[in-house]
Amino acid sequence: MMDDVPKVQRGSALLFWGTAAAVIVIDQLTKLLAERHLIRYVPREIVGEYVRFTLAYNPGAAFSMSLGENSRYIFGAFALIALFVLWRLYRLSGPAKRAGDRMRILALGLAWGGAAGNLLDRVRSAHGVVDFIDVGVSSWRFWTFNVADSAVTIGAIVLAWSLSREDREEREAREATALAGDAVDGDAARGASGPDA
Repeated sequence: MMDDVPKVQRGSALLFWGTAAAVIVIDQLTKLLAERHLIRYVPREIVGEYVRFTLAYNPGAAFSMSLGENSRYIFGAFALIALFVLWRLYRLSGPAKRAGDRMRILALGLAWGGAAGNLLDRVRSAHGVVDFIDVGVSSWRFWTFNVADSAVTIGAIVLAWSLSREDREEREAREATALAGDAVDGDAARGASGPDA
């Protein structure tokens, strides 16, 4: 049984770091292609007007939040802190023995890879983060985003779902244990009083 623990831990590390690396590679590759083949702010329709590729640069944070000329450094520092926190959450997760554990580690890997992908853009270019995925209808458009943003968002949603599911399972297990304890106590009390009582 002890031999299984290192194998499970290796599996957890492979899931976390493999997911993060895949997100970074896909994110950086798609951004490179977007910069090479798209003209800044000129939409290229992919699925009619609903999905377009439009090259844009975001020097701020999500939804183009900006803190002036130092945004690159401030949001870069926040990204480093986020990477550390996500890594610590992964380390505290322990080995992925159950499906819920694997889902949580996958979610953390997605978020870590997305945060790292956007941090690489901040380090690489003063223009900021490369965004190019543009969805919406007519003039109603969502904020332009990228693969890294998608990975962070999906990772956050999956993490929240996984944690809520684990919380529900733990609560149900506690309730089942309490009910079983009550049943045992009831049987013991009936047995102590005897069948003729």
